[in-house]
Amino acid sequence: MDRKSFIKNSLLAVGGFYFLQSNFFQAAQPKIKSEKNIDAPIIIIGSGYGGAVSALRLCQAGKKVVMLEMGMNWGKSGIPYSNLLKPDKSSAWLKTKTIAPFFNIFSLKPFTGVLDRLDFEHINIWVGRGVGGGSLVNGGMAVTPKESYFKEVFPNLDAEKFYNTYFPRARQELKVNVINEDFLKDCPFYKFTKVGEEEAHKAGFKTMRVPNVYDFNYMEKEYKNEVPRSAFNTEVIYGNNHGKNSLDKTYLQKALDTGNLEILDLHSVDNIKLNNDKTYTLNVQQIDTSGNTVAEKIFNCKKLIVAAGTMGTLKLLLKSSSVNNFPIPENVGKNWGNNGNFMTGRNWVKPLSGGTGAKQSTIPVGGVDNWDDSEHPFFAEIAPLPMGMDVATALYLQINRVDKKGSVSYVNNNLKVNWDETNTQKMKENADYFIKKMNKANGGTRAHLLFNNGFGANICYHPLGGCVLGEATNEFGKLKNHDHLFVLDGSLIPGTIGVNPFVTIVALTEYCVENLIKNGEFA
Repeated sequence: MDRKSFIKNSLLAVGGFYFLQSNFFQAAQPKIKSEKNIDAPIIIIGSGYGGAVSALRLCQAGKKVVMLEMGMNWGKSGIPYSNLLKPDKSSAWLKTKTIAPFFNIFSLKPFTGVLDRLDFEHINIWVGRGVGGGSLVNGGMAVTPKESYFKEVFPNLDAEKFYNTYFPRARQELKVNVINEDFLKDCPFYKFTKVGEEEAHKAGFKTMRVPNVYDFNYMEKEYKNEVPRSAFNTEVIYGNNHGKNSLDKTYLQKALDTGNLEILDLHSVDNIKLNNDKTYTLNVQQIDTSGNTVAEKIFNCKKLIVAAGTMGTLKLLLKSSSVNNFPIPENVGKNWGNNGNFMTGRNWVKPLSGGTGAKQSTIPVGGVDNWDDSEHPFFAEIAPLPMGMDVATALYLQINRVDKKGSVSYVNNNLKVNWDETNTQKMKENADYFIKKMNKANGGTRAHLLFNNGFGANICYHPLGGCVLGEATNEFGKLKNHDHLFVLDGSLIPGTIGVNPFVTIVALTEYCVENLIKNGEFA
């Protein structure tokens, strides 16, 4: 074969290869189905705390409800949650690397995992993905806010009724319990708590026992190896396989038991349209576990509850306003905050006497209560850091006042959080005060190994606000300028509540839904 024929035949062969390759990849792409005009009387977007409470009370009232959840239904998936030391594909939402706050050295194949992180310029926000929302990935700390601060945050609500009715109801439904003190005293997995409390007392701080939704009776059995381990198997931020009463085992299960709830998982709502007859149309993408769209669906409903979590709800409302001219009040996105979240820590904590413990439970049970200090008010979770070895490190999640609120907007097809170092300046001062006082009394150094100069100002687990009760909504969560749309999640709380917020979100939703049903909003 001469040189010219060789080149010609080679080019034909290469061209044929790319033609076949192109057709192969075209064939490999999932075919996107289209489903239009799926009607439902009531749709709830999101299955976290607000959505779960709403679903149960409406279903108990005899209403048929369709719930759309962008994450997986883990209870039906057959896929176990992974622990902190051996994360697998279930650990992160469509990421190529783990996204826990520390030590992300594990590579992943993108999968619709249980934990997601939303990265903004000055703040990173962790959220849960799955049926049960944030209840799947949090530490389960079921804290009721101080009544004085609740009154300050919600001056127009009847605090007495909340503390006598709605908070007790929330704790009962969530199955809140408290660890047995004798068990805590003897359990080596809680050395970090005992050291934290002793050192706080030595530094002049008060501590408090923190309730939790983790079943402490189960925990005592797992300590004896009578049942599979979860809290003692470094499971928490990627989900707990056992022991934890997340929403899929409490509110959502009770709602499903009525026969009136249908949950569609892996259904992500892209935007909302308001129709002339005041009904709503939702553009929805059904995805597979690799994040590929497998169906584009259009749902129609007469009543709509947006409970997609603070960041999900704000994105939906702001994006729909941008792309569909969807009417929203001008204060949607305003009065937003991080609930005063500020991570800090100390190294070289009791290094000569076993530090904070090689074995650590992932379920926090203790906190520092400095809320009554007029100059430095804060609550600090004594947090675990289970590394499989003693690292002589004390970790704290501080929750502070939010003196300077931020806002959320929708710019260039993306959510933007208007938040910077000035919003966390007072939080940083509180953390500095706390660490200096602890180290002076007990020894230790700033946690430079975990944070920049010992300060984790960009870590947020509790985004709140942006669709505040009584501002963007009426007194029961109905969005202003709308007759049939209700916002029921953490976005109702104006940026701060002083403690881990989910008990408050549940109590608020119980209050709102009870009154909405009573007033005939879902008739």
